[in-house]
Amino acid sequence: MKKDIHPTYFPKAETVCACGAKYNIGSTKEAINIEICAVCHPFYTGNDKVLDTAGRVEKFKARKAAGSKKAK
Repeated sequence: MKKDIHPTYFPKAETVCACGAKYNIGSTKEAINIEICAVCHPFYTGNDKVLDTAGRVEKFKARKAAGSKKAK
């Protein structure tokens, strides 16, 4: 490696999630803020978070119910 061209490496950089979880990882940044991690991600927690601002889920369920009635 060439000297003086690489960024400073922080072997114990602190990563803080929006949920409050903290991790120490290696990075070129001293502090990292993230929005989602393994503690709060729906895949790992098993909790579904549905963000339905326009009523899309209800519209889909209504179309699905109407389609199943016609099929019978």
